[in-house]
Amino acid sequence: MRKIYLLFTALILVSQISTAQQKTTKTKVSSSEGVKRPKIVVGLIVDQMRWDYLYRYYSRYSNGGFKRLINEGFSAENTLIPYTPTITACGHSSIYTGSTPAINGIVGNDWYDRKLKRDMYCAEDTTVTTVGSTSRAGVMSPKNMLTTTITDELRLATNFKSKVIGISLKDRGSILPAGHAANAAYWFDSQSGNWITSTYYMKQLPTWVQDYNKQKPADQFFAKNWNTLYPIESYTQSTADNKIYERKTRGEETPTFPHPLKLYIGKNYEIIKSTPYGNTMTLDLAKLAIASEQMGQNNTTDFLAVSCSATDYVGHQYGPNSIEAEDTYLRLDKDLEDFFNYLDSKFGKGNYLFFLSADHGAAHVAGFMTENKLPGGTFSEGPVLKKINTLIAENFKVKNAIESSANGQLYFNREAIKSAKADFDAIKSLAIDILRTQDEVFDAVDLSKLAVTTLPEQLKKSLTYGYNYGRSGDVYYVLKSNYFSGSSTGTTHGAWAPYDAHIPCVFMGWNVKPGKTNKQHYMTDIAATLAAMLHIQMPSGCIGEPITELTHQ
Repeated sequence: MRKIYLLFTALILVSQISTAQQKTTKTKVSSSEGVKRPKIVVGLIVDQMRWDYLYRYYSRYSNGGFKRLINEGFSAENTLIPYTPTITACGHSSIYTGSTPAINGIVGNDWYDRKLKRDMYCAEDTTVTTVGSTSRAGVMSPKNMLTTTITDELRLATNFKSKVIGISLKDRGSILPAGHAANAAYWFDSQSGNWITSTYYMKQLPTWVQDYNKQKPADQFFAKNWNTLYPIESYTQSTADNKIYERKTRGEETPTFPHPLKLYIGKNYEIIKSTPYGNTMTLDLAKLAIASEQMGQNNTTDFLAVSCSATDYVGHQYGPNSIEAEDTYLRLDKDLEDFFNYLDSKFGKGNYLFFLSADHGAAHVAGFMTENKLPGGTFSEGPVLKKINTLIAENFKVKNAIESSANGQLYFNREAIKSAKADFDAIKSLAIDILRTQDEVFDAVDLSKLAVTTLPEQLKKSLTYGYNYGRSGDVYYVLKSNYFSGSSTGTTHGAWAPYDAHIPCVFMGWNVKPGKTNKQHYMTDIAATLAAMLHIQMPSGCIGEPITELTHQ
């Protein structure tokens, strides 16, 4: 009996030791796996997508595109851009840095460089050369961006094992989101019709990009022409097809459907950007990048930063109320459905994290506003600047005192003013007084004295977040609601107002439960939210806060 008891006791002890070892082993395995992250993060910026486009065409969207995103994803419905000017390069860089132009330094697509005495392009880099064509369209890099991006921080967090790739028709839409440490960034060269990059990333294009270029994808899309996806009479959310405030394409008699794209096969590749096929081509290349680079197939999280730019070109040419704009979004919806199906098949639902946002919105076309008895119009800057320069020369003996203007800002020749021993504050005051007399101008301010202006606090903050001492101008003029500098055809953007600053912000997939919030959030919160979800550091200039309604679910 005693022997049986001792044997039974021994068995219990062995069992306890075994269980303890199993627990220890399990803890070690969990520890060695580290934090849980998705296989891949896919960021999609839809250029010039006003927030209301999520719902304006909702009844016409398919179940698998925008509707799926809204119904399966989490939408921060009241997401705003916190700075002005609301311009493409600023938007892409601010989403991915979690900062604003004041900090990341991207104050516009272009700005005046006082040292070089010329305009500086946001992605310009004369130390690199084009890869993939003989044009200068590849003389680009992210070096002008002063902070890291969320894509950079993912690379840092994984000791550069994560793969990061940027893709967009626009160089700035690809380069700035991909960040400084990206493996690659690709953009479209209108001169050759090729997708290209620069020596900042590589010495030659990968075989898969070369093979894609050999197919001449733009010509294949040109061959289809552009007619409406559905019967044209069904486009009841849009104006009539032929409007004088829509700009026709070269070679066309009117800005109307069908658009004869076959005219441009083998030439004029810039025109593909102003058609919905530009988005299709972009997402085709994105899928090819995932497959060819085996993104999301390793133990580390990869990041694909995509920007669909055709929406912006179409908006600039035809305006947000055109049949062309509606058709572009209906076709993008189909492209999104196809893209989501591809991600599902490649990674499985719930294994990838997807988010969609926009770099800015758009104003209604001035002619459309006038036609419907609404306030709005265009502003011609040239004659006003000429008047200011003339009066400064007469009163302060400084010729051509305004060196340049960009993004609603005047850059004064500080050296000439100093040499003439003129009163710089008085010169700026004169310019401000003249600008304030213009019917289209809401107000004008000295950017070095924003703290003491009488502007509404929200507008003051927008100007402050957009102001970088080394790159911004001296005087900023704010136009009245729905007024903009530009031509009488098509639209543009750049204002602090909701039509330009209210953007979509929707997350879907990995660790995202369906839902919505109407709490006010900002463009800068996207990078902070991604950092929280991925358990990595925020970008070096990030001022955003995580969208806790999403991260605390």
